Amino acid sequence: MADIWWKAHPHDLHRVTDRVSSVYVERSHIDRDENAVVVINKRETVRIPAALIAVMLVGPGTRVTHGAINLLADSGTAVCRVGEQGVRMYASGLGPSRGAGLLHRQAWLVTRPKERLAVARAMYGMRFPGEDVSTATMQQLRGREGARIRKLYREHAKRTSVPWNGREYRAGDAFAAGDDLNRLLSAANAALYGICHAVVVGIGASPGLGFVHTGSAISFVLDIADLYKAEFTIPLAFDLAAQGLTEERDARVGLRDRIAETRLLDRIVTDIKTLLEPEGVEYSEADGNELWDERLGTVAGGVNWADETDIAISLGADLVPPGLGENRVSIIGPEFDAQ
Repeated sequence: MADIWWKAHPHDLHRVTDRVSSVYVERSHIDRDENAVVVINKRETVRIPAALIAVMLVGPGTRVTHGAINLLADSGTAVCRVGEQGVRMYASGLGPSRGAGLLHRQAWLVTRPKERLAVARAMYGMRFPGEDVSTATMQQLRGREGARIRKLYREHAKRTSVPWNGREYRAGDAFAAGDDLNRLLSAANAALYGICHAVVVGIGASPGLGFVHTGSAISFVLDIADLYKAEFTIPLAFDLAAQGLTEERDARVGLRDRIAETRLLDRIVTDIKTLLEPEGVEYSEADGNELWDERLGTVAGGVNWADETDIAISLGADLVPPGLGENRVSIIGPEFDAQ
């Protein structure tokens, strides 16, 4: 989705908080019709204004045209390739943010143990309102979080009269393990991860630089999603199970509706910036286009810095490293009539 840098101006893009949370597409064809994405399958045809989508989750059995991806990129919509029933995310495109200020701040925080611990404590503090976590170790915080979640499961089981026999989850195949309630939890959490991933990418942070979680390409996404599970996915799963709604789609649609009702996207943006940005500082999402300098910090990009004493070097075909072209494979089909 690199086309975004050349085609859209920051002022032309809808803010992440103003967008529809997500659109999940499975077993369909995605195409473009002017400024709308068109989803076509044997049952229906749906037109969706591309600029109003925060993230499009593309599931199995779905074909996407180059025109559709071009439009989504131009609109600053994150595109995520996900597995069956949205359980796993395999790849994603870029969101609307162009600035790297927030990303630099996140990297600075996560690589300094003292600052990283402070952010992790702040995350747990959001889950324990009114409790002092300023001196707690990570081990203590994990223990308190585990106790809180177990208590929540018991409370919702009692509230809904849905039996709870413990969390069962199989990595990589979440829907193959556990009862209906466990599968609903997995489905709702997977949808929440997609939403959080879209926001993280959309405001210019890194999905992989987590503070509590680590080692995954979406560690920070998992960090952020954990802030909302107790309020959204856990009660939703119990409510759906109590109503006999046990399909994966029930969890995804139910979460979508609750996100719209509570304006969760706006809240996620605010929470991430509260955690990462210094007090009183807000990083711009505009593309700075600067060059790093070891003495000056940064200098302007897009400028020819050569002076008259510099020697221009032209790289000819004979200077291309041997074998370079052999490592690239292009697959180009025959030309066809666009009509």
